[in-house]
Amino acid sequence: HRPDPATVDVADRNARQWTSSVTGPLKPGSDAHRREMCRMFRETFNPYRPSVIEWPVLEPGALERIVSLPIWDIAVQTEGKARLRMAAYAATIDEPDVRNALALNAWEENRHKEVLSRMVAAYGISLASEAPYVYPRDAEWAYLVTGYSECIDSFFAFGLFEVAQRSGLFPPELIDTFEPVMQEECRHILLFANWVAWHRAQLSWWQRIRFELKVAAVWAFLGWERMSLARTLDADGNEHKHDNNFTVSGAQAVSSVDIGVRELMMLCLAQSERRFAGYDRRLLRPGTMPRLVRFALRFMRADKTK
Repeated sequence: HRPDPATVDVADRNARQWTSSVTGPLKPGSDAHRREMCRMFRETFNPYRPSVIEWPVLEPGALERIVSLPIWDIAVQTEGKARLRMAAYAATIDEPDVRNALALNAWEENRHKEVLSRMVAAYGISLASEAPYVYPRDAEWAYLVTGYSECIDSFFAFGLFEVAQRSGLFPPELIDTFEPVMQEECRHILLFANWVAWHRAQLSWWQRIRFELKVAAVWAFLGWERMSLARTLDADGNEHKHDNNFTVSGAQAVSSVDIGVRELMMLCLAQSERRFAGYDRRLLRPGTMPRLVRFALRFMRADKTK
């Protein structure tokens, strides 16, 4: 049964705006903070979009631009890994609200994978065969890698998505199709940022030291990963190389005009703030990438006008 457009529109609006009915501050680690971060994720769940998708017919030029983007293999595989890693970590959590929120997050990651798989099939994009996904030996490490990686990639993807929309290189129908996916990623990293704060507050001092060392190691790993090409094996054992850093370097692939680094960074900041604006201000936002970019902007010269 396909829902009517009005129902889909209401669900889409509800996924973008949420305010807690609880008064006063939501102190990270408190029962109120835990309940409300989980309630936010549960009540902003969109049961329809991006499940209800009619892939638009693309004119040859737009189709070629879509097919030529070097992201589809790693995008599909990343969503598959995220689903498994989030589900694995959710299974280790005793607190039912948090466990259910992370399990729903894993389900949504799988839905993103299905959306991408259907899109590449609809447009004839060839993918390498997927190797089996391996259950993580350290579920917490895997979840932290996935969560912080999504914080990095989503920050830049918000800006790139806006560049693609303004450029007109991609049809509006395709932009509209992927818009709810982008907003779901915003919800995902909002949940992750608040989970990190809640989790920290549950730890003893010696557990906190161990956790902070693990977080630092995750950031070091992600920095190293983004300075090299990703090497993956397909189901037949063949090696494939992918650009792990497309969300940082891909502006020219989605726009017909040059866009400077400073302009792109400012756009990423603005779009990140816009996407988070509808959610209760008392919930924590992912802060590392915005802080790093604001610091870097102090030393960047204004882009030269042509």
